[in-house]
Amino acid sequence: MATKFSGSQIVKTDEGAVNARILAREAKVDFRRVEAASIKVVTRLTSAEGKRLFVRFFSTLQLNAHFISVLARTRLDSDDVAKVEAAIKARIDTVAEALNKAIDGAEALFQANGITSAATYDTQTLEIEVGIISSTGRRYLDLISKLDQLMPLLQTLEIHEVISTQALDIQRATLKRQVRDVANSARSLATGLRRRMNALAAGAAGGGPGAPALAAATEVPDDAGDVDEAEDSALQATGGEFLSGHDEAADQPIGADSPDVPVPEGGERLDGDS
Repeated sequence: MATKFSGSQIVKTDEGAVNARILAREAKVDFRRVEAASIKVVTRLTSAEGKRLFVRFFSTLQLNAHFISVLARTRLDSDDVAKVEAAIKARIDTVAEALNKAIDGAEALFQANGITSAATYDTQTLEIEVGIISSTGRRYLDLISKLDQLMPLLQTLEIHEVISTQALDIQRATLKRQVRDVANSARSLATGLRRRMNALAAGAAGGGPGAPALAAATEVPDDAGDVDEAEDSALQATGGEFLSGHDEAADQPIGADSPDVPVPEGGERLDGDS
């Protein structure tokens, strides 16, 4: 009688080293000044894209969102801060809509082509407890989870030749960049508010001894996770739409210089992360 072997028995697979390498590049963010309570949620990510976006951008997004909603409100007009908060949430909603559309499109292609199961990863799942300190952080974690859900669906469609490798690269690179740009935009807006706070502090103190201390209290650390993975494709297309191998599309980035995203006085415009 023939002996059956599974692929895992003849191929050496990951035993946690991949997650260790990814976590080693986690953005080091100092939460010692954050006194907010948090909701603890166990997050499970399976795709390389979801894992990397999480470790590089989630914590910095949370810290910048906390600075905007809590610290900036102590020195600046609450209405101005509310506009910045609304801009970040509007950006998140736009990216969430693109991801939902992409997931729905992938599932429709599964059904149309008789595909009954999605590809799975041989690397270990990244399972980590996350402390969510704001609604913005919760929304951003949801974005990362949606992207993580979509990645194996796209890979499955490429394996079955329902979409081309080029279309897969376009879709993956575009949606990753849009999720990443949410965190970059929050950092840019937080930096603009910090500069306004520093200017007000310096003006109020007349450049006296109290100004440096107040300016230091409003510092926002630089993001450590702006450099994207080397494997990112240079091809870009509008998120949420499936492209055949012969289609070409130019992405319309959701940037801080879009007309519907206000940039605070003194703020830096976001050039994007390509």
